Amino acid sequence: MEETLGQKLRELRTRRGLSLRKLADLSRLNVNTLSLIESGKSSPSVSTLQQLAQALKVPITDFFTSEPAQKRVVFTPSWQRPQIAIGSAQMQNLGKDLTSNAIQPLIITLPPGTNSGDHQIVHTGYEFVYCLEGTLQYRIEQEDYLLQTGDSLAFEAHLPHCWGNPGENLAQFLLVLHPSDLRDEPVGRHFPSNIFNKELTMKIAITTEDGQTISRHFGRAPYYLVLNIEKGEITDREMRNKPGHHSLSGSLHTEEHHSTSHGQDEASHHRHASMAEVIADCQVLICGGMGRGAYDSLRRLNIQPIVTDLTEVEIAIRAFLDGKLIDHTELLH
Repeated sequence: MEETLGQKLRELRTRRGLSLRKLADLSRLNVNTLSLIESGKSSPSVSTLQQLAQALKVPITDFFTSEPAQKRVVFTPSWQRPQIAIGSAQMQNLGKDLTSNAIQPLIITLPPGTNSGDHQIVHTGYEFVYCLEGTLQYRIEQEDYLLQTGDSLAFEAHLPHCWGNPGENLAQFLLVLHPSDLRDEPVGRHFPSNIFNKELTMKIAITTEDGQTISRHFGRAPYYLVLNIEKGEITDREMRNKPGHHSLSGSLHTEEHHSTSHGQDEASHHRHASMAEVIADCQVLICGGMGRGAYDSLRRLNIQPIVTDLTEVEIAIRAFLDGKLIDHTELLH
């Protein structure tokens, strides 16, 4: 996947006649980061891909489209749906590689309280919505439509609209976008990068030594700073003691850095899980550096790790809430 993404990024960049340095300036990403992605040595996060897509003026789906990729007929088995997580929401693409991308059929799953934000969505063509499960609310030109299982909605997409899940359970719906201008990217309008980082309720852990700065090493950090987030704002914070190399087996560091598995064996996973046990109630961990094994272990524990090159807690958390915190996976060792 890293090699495919890297090749696609290089192809899109050269097609526009951009140097790595110019793309770095346009995307506000480090030129070394771009070089690692293009060479297949780093896997970009969704937020990084969004920045690159905006800089290259292409839909984010272009990074996952190989040439020749377009098909006149697309069959997608239920277990092979391309899926991406955007914050707490999930999006499944039912028409990947369809010729000209004239229709974009998606299945969207939204947790309770998730919505498209205060902005009004406007794009070309038409939009069709079919509620598969739960409750979905659409507002079109100041009129509200409450959809329950089996209800549908079709409208001209140039009419200002927004949506959300007002219920207490997950909502799942079929969304079919039919832009009249093939250069339009309505998916990006429905899912702006900063919306889903503003969860109604979530907890974020940050590795730290003093509560002010971000530790550069996951294993050696003595504390977690845990922040409670509500509606995009910090409502509470606490320091928690963190198990680490000093309190676990003395062989951990050696195994993580010098074994052939690089800390990715099952024994290492159990040690990483022990380190993360005290933040089991958190959905995200922000750290300045960690091993690939620890990174993969946290994801297995349903904690999203983000490796940042920022050093100050307040700056990093604000970047996260604004949807601008980059996951620098090239810093993994």
